[in-house]
Amino acid sequence: MNSIQFPIAIYALIALITFLFISWIRRKPLPPGPMGWPIIGNMLMMDQLTHRGLAGLAKKYGGILHLKMGFGHTIAISSPEMAKEVLQVKDNIFANRPATIAIRYLTYDCADMAFTDYGPFWRQMRKLCVMKLFSRRRAESWDSVRDEVDTMVKATAINTGLPVNLGELVFGLTHDIIYRAAFGSISHEGKEEFIRILQEYTKLFGAFNLADFIPWLGFIDPAGLNTRLPAARAALDRFIDKIIDEHLTKGKKIGDEDAENDMVDEMLAFYSEEGKINEVDDLQNAIKLTRDNIKAIIMDVMFGGTETVASAIEWAMAELMHTPEALKRVQQELTDVVGLERRVEESDFERLTYFKCVIKETLRMHPPIPVTLHKSSEATTVDGYYIPKGSRVMVNQYAINRDKDYWEDPDTFNPSRFLKDGSPDFKGNNFEFLPFGSGRRSCPGMQLGLYATEMAVAHLLHSFTWELPDGMKPSELDMGDVFGLTAPKAVRLVAVPTPRLLCPLY
Repeated sequence: MNSIQFPIAIYALIALITFLFISWIRRKPLPPGPMGWPIIGNMLMMDQLTHRGLAGLAKKYGGILHLKMGFGHTIAISSPEMAKEVLQVKDNIFANRPATIAIRYLTYDCADMAFTDYGPFWRQMRKLCVMKLFSRRRAESWDSVRDEVDTMVKATAINTGLPVNLGELVFGLTHDIIYRAAFGSISHEGKEEFIRILQEYTKLFGAFNLADFIPWLGFIDPAGLNTRLPAARAALDRFIDKIIDEHLTKGKKIGDEDAENDMVDEMLAFYSEEGKINEVDDLQNAIKLTRDNIKAIIMDVMFGGTETVASAIEWAMAELMHTPEALKRVQQELTDVVGLERRVEESDFERLTYFKCVIKETLRMHPPIPVTLHKSSEATTVDGYYIPKGSRVMVNQYAINRDKDYWEDPDTFNPSRFLKDGSPDFKGNNFEFLPFGSGRRSCPGMQLGLYATEMAVAHLLHSFTWELPDGMKPSELDMGDVFGLTAPKAVRLVAVPTPRLLCPLY
């Protein structure tokens, strides 16, 4: 009997090996890419996983390329055609986000909206953000923009004739806007502490961790993450738990339309010790948020709204000062439409055609997040290439927005290109222009971020004339950037303001 079972086992093994071999040879090839080393793959090329580095690789390998990072697959998308297939045609497959060990830990095991997988919870979370946190009907957020811009104008006017660090100025502006919108005024005294927490989170999110690529080497910890991660999350717990307790204690009536509810108030309307999700149409009955959910969402809002908006404002001012003709034209339009007897108002924006083009061109050249991350929930194909399940997909919006097949002189700041009929919009349907992403994972706070950018840039341009310090010429302005969550200027923009209005600035 044993002599019969042995050949059967051999035949079964041969059949299995044959099946796997045939499946392997029939499988579509992986996208093109540089040859890697055994085990580590292309990890020696980690420094090229930036918007500029990936754009350079795309010139050699095309709009879709493959890199093997340790045990994982990384796919880089750098052309509008490939972006459309990933973000629209197969959006359901690429709707998840990859999360590193640090991100998973700091977001309470992806209890937020940015990194949680696509599903019922994520859909209701996005609905909460769109309908409650970032809604235009939520006056407190929009009022905070106007009030903080007024404060910025006053601070600039006080420094008339002196060099002003615009980079630091606008970072302070956006942080104050988001901080006030999220927490209200009761915790304003903790702002500096929260900035320190944010800075440590930023470093930890970007820190290299070998265990993300080769899990069994997790004991190698050159960045000290095993100590820093628990300390950072404990600091956030202490800070936001205190704020949540203050909001619960003050007993504000969340449904009172006359009350100035901040984002914590809005989320506490859905607070429960045990979070739950039922996929029904009624948002109030569908979702319950735990403290971890609230804390993780607040981090999403702070990271998504502070650096991105500040970078866009600084780049708009830098590009205009680097291109004096465009600066002169946009300020002349402000003079013609608004006049010099009053400050610019929101109602003026619809008539500021060239100004709108300046904002669009800034977002084209400097998208708020230059590389967005996605993850494949199942094995699939893109452009005939095989994409394994769990692949990390990097959509290089920086490269896409500068594709020479779609844009004339793509590296030149030229707002007039958007004056042409049929010029693309940034709402996610024109895949050659993706400053805010597209599809399910497009930016939910786009309207509020764009409003803050337009208000700040319009007031800086209309209220002041700007000159570079120490006789610097526009051509000498450093226009380099640094890759991170955003791609801010490597050297902060410093300029000298002079009031240009006939009315008081404050």
